[in-house]
Amino acid sequence: MMNIVLLEPEMPANTGNIGRTCVATGSRLHLIEPLGFKINEKSLKRAGLDYWDSLDVTVYDNYPDFLERNPEARKRIYMATTKGLNVYTEVSYEPDAYIMFGKESAGIPEEILVEHRDTAIRIPMIGDIRSLNLANSVAVVLYEALRQNGFSHMRTQGKLHRLEWF
Repeated sequence: MMNIVLLEPEMPANTGNIGRTCVATGSRLHLIEPLGFKINEKSLKRAGLDYWDSLDVTVYDNYPDFLERNPEARKRIYMATTKGLNVYTEVSYEPDAYIMFGKESAGIPEEILVEHRDTAIRIPMIGDIRSLNLANSVAVVLYEALRQNGFSHMRTQGKLHRLEWF
């Protein structure tokens, strides 16, 4: 099971969309406070639709609390950042990897990034674009990690309801 970690997310709609992605992929969501919203906000649940109740989500007081309660994360955490030295497709994700994303306005603090230099990953972009939308970034990196692990436990073929494929 993959683990998505959001450090101090600010926008409820992004977090709701990420929650929905986590439910669709069987991933756990870790939210590290302070949050820029209340966990019961309508906009959060609206973005997550009716999937929010099925979400495996844990909220932590701060980053040290997250590490204390998830000691295995220290060995399997990837830091998604525009400051990363590795392209997100160039690393090998363990089946139970932790992928951390920073808050929308500032990303992951450099004090944390320097501790994870080898696992700081980046989504390539052109020019001086500051970053992609947080929910989009999570989807891009998470699906690469899932692809590398063979989409384990996921349905990989669809089915037509009224017609048959040729």
